[in-house]
Amino acid sequence: MSSPRIPWYRQLGPGRWKAFGAAWLGYLLDGFDFVIITLVLTEIRTEFHLSLAGAATLVSAAFVSRWFGGLALGAFGDRFGRRPAMILSIVCYAVGTALCGFAWSYWSLFVFRAIVGIGMAGEYGSSSTYVLESWPKHLRNRASGFLLSAYPVGTILAARAYDLVVPHLGWRWLFWIGIVPVLVALWLRRALPEAQDWTEEVAARREGSTSATALLNRRWTAVNVVIGVVIAVCLVLIFSGHAGSLYPLYIALCVAGFVAFAVQVAGRSWAMAVGLMATVFCAFLYSWPIQSLLPTYLKTALHYDAGQVANALTWAGLGYAAGSCLAGIVGDRFGTRTTYVGGLVLSLAFVFPAFALGGGNVVAVWVLLFALQATSSGISGLLPKYIGDHFPVRVRAASLGFTYNVGALGGAVAPLAGAQVSAHIGLGPALVWLAGGLTLVTALLVGFNVPARLDRARREEASAAAG
Repeated sequence: MSSPRIPWYRQLGPGRWKAFGAAWLGYLLDGFDFVIITLVLTEIRTEFHLSLAGAATLVSAAFVSRWFGGLALGAFGDRFGRRPAMILSIVCYAVGTALCGFAWSYWSLFVFRAIVGIGMAGEYGSSSTYVLESWPKHLRNRASGFLLSAYPVGTILAARAYDLVVPHLGWRWLFWIGIVPVLVALWLRRALPEAQDWTEEVAARREGSTSATALLNRRWTAVNVVIGVVIAVCLVLIFSGHAGSLYPLYIALCVAGFVAFAVQVAGRSWAMAVGLMATVFCAFLYSWPIQSLLPTYLKTALHYDAGQVANALTWAGLGYAAGSCLAGIVGDRFGTRTTYVGGLVLSLAFVFPAFALGGGNVVAVWVLLFALQATSSGISGLLPKYIGDHFPVRVRAASLGFTYNVGALGGAVAPLAGAQVSAHIGLGPALVWLAGGLTLVTALLVGFNVPARLDRARREEASAAAG
């Protein structure tokens, strides 16, 4: 007689649920702090006298710095543990958000948003690896999807806070509320155990090398500083609109710098890391035109007031959260890549209808935004699992954080692309074409597992050269 099957949620135990709850809360507050800028773009445009394209660069500002946050805080997590890296990340994005409330000009707000981006990148890499390495391997798609459901819940809270705070107190108060996560970080410092995989495979083997060892190698430290400064300057010039005719050169320098860091962190698997960056870049290009410009679309094209915007974003956020959780459950049953591609293809059915309705179809807009976000953004809850599977524990936090957040530059391009395309065909059609086209590209990259194919091709080429 076979023993009764134990439900998956009973296989975790209080310690693993506690670890998950803490990481989930940190990522929820991350989502709250990060999305605030998209809610108040119209107010900031008015106060600082900016165009839509100029205001959109403030969304991009946080993406400009994310590559550094993913690399530096990820390397910190590989060396000192996932828990302290997560706490440091939370403090960083909370302080950056609060500083945004004191911004006195476009450039001050740009810099403070860049600080938010560093913390957000570190939070993504550290919390993802923390939860994945705390849960059993057969439940890690659930861990990934359930964790990322926190981000849209944070955006829902931000939307509700926008409705309650901004009409009465102004946009700056919404940023000042963002300091609250620091209190959570102080609690996490006392309450959390360390991730099991990191403890067993890194902390217990102190002689092993990590990503921090590679990046801080004496032969490369000075060079890495120069590469980092060059990338930072180029990205600021590009995404603030000051690149001029040297735009292609700055892009080439950034790509070369990112590849140089990938070689150090991922070693012989650097081609795979570059392939993952490209995949994530396309994923952001399909999802972030909607995430960053949806509040503006609702206010300008559909003429929604603050309450209606908050309601629509609530339904979109609920769809995102539900889709992330469902993706985790289905992913553990059918596999990460199969589930990811299936969700992306299904999302194409909702892209056009969601932006074809007028402002009078309020409930229908809610339903379509829920379905669209569940299948497009929600399915990206599997990204941490998909990326993390490609790297060993000793370099996982930096590799996941770096590849994901370099790819996240697609989120910096997205609002700018949306604003530029919308100037010719309107904001709604622009969102449809960008989301639909790039969803298809991302599905192909993941479906054919292009990063792994690039790694195999590089290894075969190296083997043939050695033979």
